[in-house]
Amino acid sequence: MSTQPPQREYFLDSIRAFLMLLGVPFHVSLIYSSQHWTINSPTASFGLTLFNEFIHSFRMQVFFVISGYFSYMLFLRYSPQRWLKVRLERVGIPFLAAIPLITLPQFLLLKNISDKFPNWSQFTLYQKYNTLCWELISHLWFLLILCLLTLIGYQLFRFLATRSEHWQDKKVGWWQVILGLTLSVLAWCVLRRVLVITLPLVMKDALMNIVVMQVLFYLPFFILGALAWQITSLKALFIKPHPLLWLSTLLAFYAYHYNQHHSSGEGWLYELDALISMAMGICMLNICFSSGHRLLNSHSPRVTYLVNASLFIYLVHHPLTLIYGLFVSPAIHNNWLGFFAGLVMVFGVSFVLYEIHLRIPVLRFLFSGKTTK
Repeated sequence: MSTQPPQREYFLDSIRAFLMLLGVPFHVSLIYSSQHWTINSPTASFGLTLFNEFIHSFRMQVFFVISGYFSYMLFLRYSPQRWLKVRLERVGIPFLAAIPLITLPQFLLLKNISDKFPNWSQFTLYQKYNTLCWELISHLWFLLILCLLTLIGYQLFRFLATRSEHWQDKKVGWWQVILGLTLSVLAWCVLRRVLVITLPLVMKDALMNIVVMQVLFYLPFFILGALAWQITSLKALFIKPHPLLWLSTLLAFYAYHYNQHHSSGEGWLYELDALISMAMGICMLNICFSSGHRLLNSHSPRVTYLVNASLFIYLVHHPLTLIYGLFVSPAIHNNWLGFFAGLVMVFGVSFVLYEIHLRIPVLRFLFSGKTTK
């Protein structure tokens, strides 16, 4: 039995959209950060490095919690078969369409203009395959993960639905959330370490990392979101500000920054990153939900427009950022000025393209999986 909310939860729509739109400043700031990327400015900005790392430390964890919440909500409204069809259309069609229309041209641009693949002709067949997997999936990785989580959810949500009356009034505290996620991530760390030791070449495979390791990492957050719909006290927990979690964000982010700059990939960098990212996800989950519930839980035509545009903007912003980095940013010698100029260009062109695509039915379908505006 499903419990329907008293009103549409605008704040969750808004948070999800803003998290997706944060992909633009995240990738533009990568140009000016100390992180090694496709394009880097001659000198890195410490401030933009911190800004970039902060976005990366929590964004997708919170995003997958919200995705799990809405996915389970829709599962209870439709038949399982119809839900599976609708979800795969809404996620899978944009993913498949964006490969030939966005990431393939993006790869050809980098291959022919940048120095990212200087020895492409000397790559083995497997190296070309693996590189193409990384480059063609590119920033679309989260859509592939959502497709796979949808397939998992098709079975998992059936179980949750049969337990709805049992769990609806269950009391849940933060210690249970933290313990559950910690055990899940620790299991992920153990699995990764075992695979690195026993199958090191497999762990360098693009599809293995995305289809298996990334899915397993984000699955607990996706389940947590579904449980937040199922368990009333859990959602109430998320939207109530918790001062200790807010303060812990600073400590968790310091640990994240330190790990990124002082740990080695041959050591425990990725396992520590997983645990710290989990902690950041928990802290920022409370900050995003409680702040969003207070400030964004009402209808706004402007916010609705951003919600509707967010997926398309995310899909097209990445090649636009690379074009900006290749052709425009070298002429701007101030990092902060270049960053803001990049935001204006990428957002500006993205919104123009969004308006154009709304007027072309086939593009509207390909980039949203929907036939109507």
